[in-house]
Amino acid sequence: MSSTTKAPPSAEELVRRATELVPLLRKNATWTEENRRLHDETIEGLADAGLFRMRVPARYGGYESDTRTLHRVLTELGRGDGSVAWTASVWTIPGWMVGMFPDEVQDEVYSTPDVRVCGTLSPSAAATPADGGMVVSGRWSFISGALHSHWQEVIAMAPTPDGAGQWPVMALIPLSDLEIIDDWYTSGLQGSGSVTTVANDVFVPAARVVPLPAVLEGRTASVRNAETAMYRNPLLGVANASSAGTVIGLAKAAREVFLERMGERKITYTDYARQSDAAITHLRLAEATMKIDEAEFHADRITALTDAKGAAGAPWTLEERARTRADIGAICRLGKDAVDLLSLASGGSSIYSKVPMQRITRDMHAVNLHALMVPDTNFELYGRVLCGLEPNTAYI
Repeated sequence: MSSTTKAPPSAEELVRRATELVPLLRKNATWTEENRRLHDETIEGLADAGLFRMRVPARYGGYESDTRTLHRVLTELGRGDGSVAWTASVWTIPGWMVGMFPDEVQDEVYSTPDVRVCGTLSPSAAATPADGGMVVSGRWSFISGALHSHWQEVIAMAPTPDGAGQWPVMALIPLSDLEIIDDWYTSGLQGSGSVTTVANDVFVPAARVVPLPAVLEGRTASVRNAETAMYRNPLLGVANASSAGTVIGLAKAAREVFLERMGERKITYTDYARQSDAAITHLRLAEATMKIDEAEFHADRITALTDAKGAAGAPWTLEERARTRADIGAICRLGKDAVDLLSLASGGSSIYSKVPMQRITRDMHAVNLHALMVPDTNFELYGRVLCGLEPNTAYI
């Protein structure tokens, strides 16, 4: 445990550091996509900027940054490379889940400087009670950042305490105890290295196993974290607040790329020698910009709610929980719409690999396919709650 009393960087300083990383991320973006993993320079840059410490408790030398600051940082990373922002955002969510475990488990995890924890919410494994803990077997796909992580948070089905049924539990396992299957060959977010991991009869001590329902409610098993604002929120509220930056960063990157190329382009087979002179360009650029602005409204609403509730230790209503799912759905839809408008206005030359627009478009489409971010699924859930019906999911 760190005994440092040094004040953490301000929000503005952390955002500035993230902004300064954008040229490095753009330089490495092609390598990252081709190699289907983050570049080592990128990992070092994120670490040197202190970004792996943003959601770490202060007693371990972390900054305990609020979600508004995290969102602003991730937006800057998204401007540089969507795969980097996505992976960084994923690390912050299982990283937050570490705070749900007993203090001795946190002591173990945070003994590694700039520790990175990957994970999933899919209960695609089984946990069998054993002396002193549980034995876990199963596999988990879409594990973003696994190739650069030290621990994985996993979900498995285990017997309930009364033995009458099954319920999902969350466990922490060192990556060294898991097998990695390199199956990440995809059309988008290629650099996130979201491979499959496998546990073959891995023993997990009891302290490193907690019930998932408690985590979904934000009920920590940590004594020291009980009054920490960062941990006084439900999981999905935290996850939604942590996911918007990638989407908005990608949309802003598309806008920047479009503006940079616009001055060099004509509109082929027309009399427009400059794309910027065409009314259709004005309309599409304005509409895309407004959609980005609208997405930022929803991001501001999620992060403001999450930070305010955490600071006050106030409970969330069911409608507030469902609304954050709807907010992240709206952000995804608006971000994708903005990128599609700009991409389709970028001409045939934009499909060349050297033009970032094609990668940004594919990354944005991939984000919109994530099960917890699909707009229609989230809108349907919000509508159910608004109609007075019970939610049809525990992930709320």
